[in-house]
Amino acid sequence: MNQFALFAVLLIVVVSAFILPPLWLGLRSTSKADRKEANLAIFRDQLAELAREKAEGSLAEADFDQARHELQRRLLEEVEPATAGGAAPAATHGPSRKMAIVILVLLPILGLLGYGILGNPKALDPVQTAAPQQMTPEKINEMVTSLAEKLKANPDNIQGWLMLARSYKSMGRYDEAVEAYAKAEKAINDDPDQLASYAETIAMANGKGITGKAVQLVERALKIDPNHGHSLFLAGAAAMEAGDNKKGIAYWEALLPQVEPGSDIDRMLRSGLDKMKAGK
Repeated sequence: MNQFALFAVLLIVVVSAFILPPLWLGLRSTSKADRKEANLAIFRDQLAELAREKAEGSLAEADFDQARHELQRRLLEEVEPATAGGAAPAATHGPSRKMAIVILVLLPILGLLGYGILGNPKALDPVQTAAPQQMTPEKINEMVTSLAEKLKANPDNIQGWLMLARSYKSMGRYDEAVEAYAKAEKAINDDPDQLASYAETIAMANGKGITGKAVQLVERALKIDPNHGHSLFLAGAAAMEAGDNKKGIAYWEALLPQVEPGSDIDRMLRSGLDKMKAGK
C-alpha cells in the first residue's frame, strides 16, 4: 500500500470516529430541568460568595440585600417555571444507522472522486511512480544547451553561470567550463569551494598542470580557509609540479588528517609525500 492510500485510510478512520458514533447510537440533549438545576447551582454559589463578603465586612447589609434581590430577579428571568405536566425535555435525536452506513460507504468513494478531479491520479499508479524518466546523455546535453541560451539573454544570473560551469566540467568540456566560471568570477572570490573548482577546471583545460591563474585561485581559497581540503590538495600538487617539495609536503601533511585512513586518497598522498621527502 502506497503512502497516499495509507493516509486516505487513516483520514477515513479519524473522520468516521467523530461522525458515526452519534448517528449510530443517537444523541440525547439536556432537558430544561437540567438547565434549571445548573442555574440554581450558580445562584447558590453566588449567594454564598455574597454572604462570605458580608461576614468579612467588605459588603454592607444594604448592598447585600440589593445584590441578593438582583440575583433572584436574574434567576427568575432565566429559569422558566415548569409546565403542568413537568419539565418538557428538549428534542432527542434517535439513532440513524442507515445514515451512518451511507456515510461510511460514501467517504472513500467521494475522496477518490475528488482526488481524480483535483489531484494527480497517475500518482496512485505504482508503475508510473516507480519508473522515473531515464536521463540520457542526449537529454542532459539538451538541458545544458538550453541553460546556455537562457544565460545569453540573462548574463547577470551568477548562479546560472556556476551551474553551467559545473555542467560543462562534468561533461569534460573544460574550455567552455572555464568561460562560464569567468562570468561568475567576481561573485566567488569569497567561496573556497568554487575557487578550487575553478582552478582545477583551468588546469584540466590547459593540460599543463596547476600553474598561473590556477595557482592564484588556490592561494586565494587558502587565505579564506587555510584548512580547505580541495585547495590543500591542489596547492600540494602545484608545489610538487614546480619542484618545491618543502611547500608540497607542508600542504599535504596538513591535508592528511582530513582524509580517511587507508583510503585511495590517503595512499596517494602518502606515496607523494614519500617521493617529495626523498627529493624525487
